[in-house]
Amino acid sequence: MKRLAEKIRKVGLIGNSEKVASFNVVRDAARLTARAGREVFSDANTARMAGLDVRICSNAAALAREVDLLLVFGGDGTILRIAREVAGCRTPMLGINTGSLGFLTAVPSSELNQALKQVWRGEFSFESRSLLQATGKANGQRIDQIALNDFVVTRGISSRLIELDVHVDGNLLTRYRCDGLIVSTATGSTAYSLAAGGAVIWPTADVLALTPICPHTLSNRALVLPLSSRVDVKVLNPKPSTLLSADGQVVSEMGPDDELRFRKSRWTIRLMHLVVSSLFESLREKLHWRGATL
Repeated sequence: MKRLAEKIRKVGLIGNSEKVASFNVVRDAARLTARAGREVFSDANTARMAGLDVRICSNAAALAREVDLLLVFGGDGTILRIAREVAGCRTPMLGINTGSLGFLTAVPSSELNQALKQVWRGEFSFESRSLLQATGKANGQRIDQIALNDFVVTRGISSRLIELDVHVDGNLLTRYRCDGLIVSTATGSTAYSLAAGGAVIWPTADVLALTPICPHTLSNRALVLPLSSRVDVKVLNPKPSTLLSADGQVVSEMGPDDELRFRKSRWTIRLMHLVVSSLFESLREKLHWRGATL
């Protein structure tokens, strides 16, 4: 990996404007990166918020096309937003966690200096992560969205259960009566799906998961499918009290007979991982998994 490290000559910095305290970390990263002989770039908003005197790109997508590595400062929500904006770009991202719980932000901000030293030494690997695509019509509008973690079809402000017909590859799976349904990637298995009772899935596995939220029938359980599957979800509610969200962001209301298809997107993203980090370590630390002491 040392040879790959030598190719990292341009580094982009992008932060979350809602986390003002994180811009101290951004400034530290700019200083450490420049000291290592790399050219520093940033998007316009991050440069303004952090007071950076660096090369400016107009937005995240333009920044990703210009640099060899993208450092993303924030929590998992920031990574999810940037991932959708740069989807399809081969530039790897390294998440610097300035939030709380985070599976996608691999480096705590307190370990930034050591992490960058590992990058310059080539002590890292890359992972390609698949995204999901949702297409169809909702509330009279054409839907074509991507998500790294998940799509969720859920009830709105109404307290009543919603009804969803679900087909997989053209075959009827079931009719859910529930608070909602999560369609997640393997990456998203540690997000909302996990909170709703889904399994933890190895993040590079070629699968997707269907996890009902509070299903009325106890036999309705989370289901893991091949990533090549086509999942069609049709709303049966008589009133438009159903919402579609992508990675936690509301996309649209859904009305009676609205139908969406979820399938693997043609876009991927690349994440950088330092050699000392592992999913098992993250599960023990962030989910507080501990063995019993006898």
